Amino acid sequence: MTYILGLNAYHADAAACLVKDGELVAAVEEERFRRIKHWGGFPSESIRYCLAEAGISLADVAHVAVNTDNRAHRWRKLAFILTSGISPSYVLKRLQARRERTDIAGNLRDHLPEQEFRGTVHAVEHHLCHLASAFLVSPFPRAVAVSVDGFGDFSSAAWGLGEDSRLAVDGGVYFPHSLGVFYEAMTQFIGFPHYGDEYKVMGLAPYGEPHFVDQMGDLIYLKNDGTFELNLRYFRHASGQGANYEVKDGIPSGGQLWNERITGLLGPARDPSAPLEDRHRDIARSAQATYEKAFFNLLGAVHKRYGTDAVVLAGGCAYNSVANGKIFEQSPFKKVYIQSAGGDAGGSIGAAFATWHKVEGDKARRHFVMDHAYWGPSATPAQIAGAIAARQSDFDAEHCTIEQIDDEAALCARTAQAISEGKVIGWFQGRLEWGPRALGNRSILGDPRRSDMKDILNLKIKRRESFRPFAPSILRESVKDWFETDDDVPFMMQVFKIRSEKRKEIPAVTHVDGSGRLQTVTRSANPRYWALISAFRELSGVPIVLNTSFNENEPVVCKPEEAIDCFLRTKMDVLVLGDTFISR
Repeated sequence: MTYILGLNAYHADAAACLVKDGELVAAVEEERFRRIKHWGGFPSESIRYCLAEAGISLADVAHVAVNTDNRAHRWRKLAFILTSGISPSYVLKRLQARRERTDIAGNLRDHLPEQEFRGTVHAVEHHLCHLASAFLVSPFPRAVAVSVDGFGDFSSAAWGLGEDSRLAVDGGVYFPHSLGVFYEAMTQFIGFPHYGDEYKVMGLAPYGEPHFVDQMGDLIYLKNDGTFELNLRYFRHASGQGANYEVKDGIPSGGQLWNERITGLLGPARDPSAPLEDRHRDIARSAQATYEKAFFNLLGAVHKRYGTDAVVLAGGCAYNSVANGKIFEQSPFKKVYIQSAGGDAGGSIGAAFATWHKVEGDKARRHFVMDHAYWGPSATPAQIAGAIAARQSDFDAEHCTIEQIDDEAALCARTAQAISEGKVIGWFQGRLEWGPRALGNRSILGDPRRSDMKDILNLKIKRRESFRPFAPSILRESVKDWFETDDDVPFMMQVFKIRSEKRKEIPAVTHVDGSGRLQTVTRSANPRYWALISAFRELSGVPIVLNTSFNENEPVVCKPEEAIDCFLRTKMDVLVLGDTFISR
């Protein structure tokens, strides 16, 4: 019996996972415990959870694998340092910080002093981890693996062919050229300055026109082999000025990536406090179009090279669900898989599975497929009851009714009825989702038929930009009737066009361009959520509910106490905690 602990440490979205004999046991991001979005640092609480879930201690872990390797691409790093003009003091500062962070055994002793680690630490190259996180848990015996992100271990993209249990990195794009940096720079330029704000550009893009595509052609050059290069005249990161990414008090941040020359192409940047104008919407649309052109240029090249019809994606850019939804129509690939944590958190899984295959050799046969995302903490009925009892006076002050409904069919029917009445539901069930998406266990649910539901949610709970869409969770068997593309999308990683004749029926989950970032729900992956949507279909004829994450400008709730806090401080109508139905 071999346990391998996988880590993403000292970077945004710190996370841990545990693999036992080639099977995932647990996986969770540290932000869910620390309650700070994208928390970066050493994921001690995530490690504790993974060990507890398996019922073991650190002494039982044979290997710890981390998704970065300082030795990777060392000659490229040295050549760049010698030719770029970056100050020696900056380089030394970065090297010192990296040495401190890569002492994994020391960090385990410091952060988990009550436990002893006797195993071996493995440093695994960043993009190999991304590729492994997608291919080695995918349903495909053979597939092209592609990773695209900002930067990791001095590269920004990588690709290779996965066959059975074998996976190798065959090509890549290296610092300072990065499709992720291009998209992040455009995100900053439009006035979204925080780490992880790129999804806002995706949501804004359909409101604009691609009027700046020609100008953006001067920002990034595409090559026939699928690679790309930034025009460094417009970016600051290669000089060290913008390469000052840091994590302070767990909060990741980075410097401004674009320089003032870019205003000659696109006009003045938007101040984050200023209102959005049509020009900003057009820049967002143009940035998305430019990203897609580069992305599909790469996919076309790797398909031609490997000649297989399946592709798996990872890296932070794998969260570009709009581009992912166009793979079938704009690339030769016929099958696609993107696991639920495609970004750096997911690299912990890649590190663990890559290490398992390395240490076990020919004995390590792929047999695990990640077909659901429910790998995080759960709450027992006793824990839920205790959390409710601790807040009884607050429930009384809000005139709440608390009922225990032990029959699942009755619970789902009651919740579906509340949804059909236009109520906003907090839905807390089972194990926490792995990755950034709420997928029916830590979700806020609403009626997709109500044209005012987006405004209701933004007013009552989310308090976010009005242009951002809400997602449809749909029964897998109904996708072909409601969407133009029929495929499995269990992790909400693709945007498909909703059939034109259906859009008026589900306005709350139909974006301005007629699309929806769907989640397909199966009875096998999530029986209770499937039963709830089925009950709503019986009432309404619509096999879809609106699904958004259970939070209010914070990480998705993890514990019942956090769900209760969110319910009580917002204007949510109903809270369903396991079998307990609480209504205002």
